[in-house]
Amino acid sequence: MTTIYDVAERAGVSPATVSRVFNGTSVSAEKVAAVRKAAAELNFTPNRTARSLRTQSSEVIALVIPDIENPYFTEMARGVEDVASEAGYSVVLCNSDSQTEKEATYLQIAIAEHMSGVIIATASEATSLDAILSTGRPVVAVDRATRYDIDGVVIANRAAGVAATESLIEAGYRRIAYIGGPEDIDTAADRAAGWRSALAAAELPAASPAELGALQRFATFRVDGARAAMEELLDLPEPPDAVVAGNNLIGVGAIQVLTERGLTPPQIGVAVVGSLPFTTLSPTAVTMVRLPARHMGVTAARMLLERIGGDAQPARTVVLRGEVQHARAVRA
Repeated sequence: MTTIYDVAERAGVSPATVSRVFNGTSVSAEKVAAVRKAAAELNFTPNRTARSLRTQSSEVIALVIPDIENPYFTEMARGVEDVASEAGYSVVLCNSDSQTEKEATYLQIAIAEHMSGVIIATASEATSLDAILSTGRPVVAVDRATRYDIDGVVIANRAAGVAATESLIEAGYRRIAYIGGPEDIDTAADRAAGWRSALAAAELPAASPAELGALQRFATFRVDGARAAMEELLDLPEPPDAVVAGNNLIGVGAIQVLTERGLTPPQIGVAVVGSLPFTTLSPTAVTMVRLPARHMGVTAARMLLERIGGDAQPARTVVLRGEVQHARAVRA
């Protein structure tokens, strides 16, 4: 399917220029001719509904994320901004604090301010996109899937959970716990499913239903939630000998508690789904499944701009994979 990026490359102009040509805004005659020639050669036809909407919209897009303090989302936002800026768009960053009420307010603002589109990491499965989608504005979901038929960019979360757990099994750990974010968020649930799958594949005693229940904790995606969960796990009659942290800030909280109790790798194994933003441990002491957050933002922004430019192909979902950085510490 031909996109405005293909037309822009063929015509030797920016995607924003292609969009302006088809939206009827002021562009030099030379560029108009080049764009229309390229479009004809590539059989590109802009979506009329999107074009009609675009003439009523500002060159601003909204990026709605659940936690602006999380470096993962900050890195994602940088990717979105880089692409949007190059195409002539500004980005309004909205922090929902994982609250659907705040999220709904930002979506209403996007409508009221005639923003061209929205990129959103939803606050929960209860998030409603009905109002924004009813206006015809394009929406791209990032990090988390939605129940809507819209474009999305997500992580292969189950595979990330498997990779983190397998790294600990290979290092000699057997009683491996998991701390994730809220269970109703698919990223947390899918990474937990990967953890369970890896334990079962290794035929470890910890894979029994009773043990899984004891070793699994769903908290928040933040440091304080992870600290409380790690404290609970260490206070078990038979505590874990390793832990999989479901995101970067959970990893920080878990490591803080372990350090306070004098437990550091390889005494206890740690694998994190994500990149640790700060820790007192050596980077080589912890396994990290690094997630391509900036690439996610770049991909989502390009998809949104294609929709703004009139791309009418069916909804797409791009799945990105993490990269495992194994710890050097091995259990004695």
